[in-house]
Amino acid sequence: MPKPSVCVKVPKSQGEKTIALATKLGLVDKSLVIEREEENLCIPLVREPKGIELATIKSQIPKFMIYTAVFSEKQLPPETLTQALQDKLPADLLAKVPQAFDIIGDIVVIDIQPQLKPYQNLIGEAIMQTQKNVKTVLAKAGDISGIFRVRDYDYIAGEHKTKTIHREFGCQFHVDVAKAYFSPRLSHEHERVASLVQAGETVVDLFAGVGPFSVLIAKINPGVKVYAVDLNPDAVELLKVNVRVNRVDTQVFPIFADAREVAATKLRGTADRVIMNLPETAIDFVDAACNSIKPEGGTAHFYGFVRAPDLRENLQQRFSEAVEKNGRKVESFLYAKAIRETAPFESQIVLDAKIA
Repeated sequence: MPKPSVCVKVPKSQGEKTIALATKLGLVDKSLVIEREEENLCIPLVREPKGIELATIKSQIPKFMIYTAVFSEKQLPPETLTQALQDKLPADLLAKVPQAFDIIGDIVVIDIQPQLKPYQNLIGEAIMQTQKNVKTVLAKAGDISGIFRVRDYDYIAGEHKTKTIHREFGCQFHVDVAKAYFSPRLSHEHERVASLVQAGETVVDLFAGVGPFSVLIAKINPGVKVYAVDLNPDAVELLKVNVRVNRVDTQVFPIFADAREVAATKLRGTADRVIMNLPETAIDFVDAACNSIKPEGGTAHFYGFVRAPDLRENLQQRFSEAVEKNGRKVESFLYAKAIRETAPFESQIVLDAKIA
């Protein structure tokens, strides 16, 4: 809606300098649109400049005029996804639009319910309006599946891509969400585990993916050696890139292999600490963790799912029994916590276990 305001009128050649000066003086009305005439700019002000303000403008801008004009108000972008969609979706469906989604680099990954599928492109465009650094919006088109833990996606807005660079705790990770699993929701786990590593340790990351645990561990612990294992060739290639760009190539050693096989051979008895971030099936690889941990013992960071009515304590019991079947023992659980909800009545659990 048009609105009258005091303004400063200057030649276009002086426009940039005047805007910078008036902004520094706190005079520019940022809610109004700067008007352009043939040879001049009219810059709306919050008040008429007086005293020192006016003297400053006179000393730096050789030709200007102060007067009142009518300006258009800026159309501010919506602050929330609901605001961006409120005139575009029926009220009953608007309430079902997800307010949480994953941001991986400049890509958003969102879960669209079936009844919202006809509106998914509108939802994608609305996300790009409210998330200024996002270039692509992807909707999940299936569950995580297969031994490589990947899923299909629908492109619903922005650039047609699945590759991005994700930044986390001073590290940058080249990610392809269509080819290798990556969850930004585990960022605090990456940092927590990395902060526990002690000087001189050897770490085995059994399901390393593109390296979020391995790279950060090496980055903040210069004296540590990390063996980063994965069976997904695309993940390993991205891991190699991330090791190089984060300059930890003298500490992190990517290994394209089956975790069980390499733990029983090349990595047997090498680890002070083992990371087991494969929550769907990590319990089936406890033998790999036991084989890779040093004979004198070490720590395992185990990730698994608990689905109601199951309890975290039951997962601890299953893990302890699996360790004993492989000739070792859980001395204690150093840490046990639900770190995120992954579905209704389902949580991802982390167990830090001291293994003898």
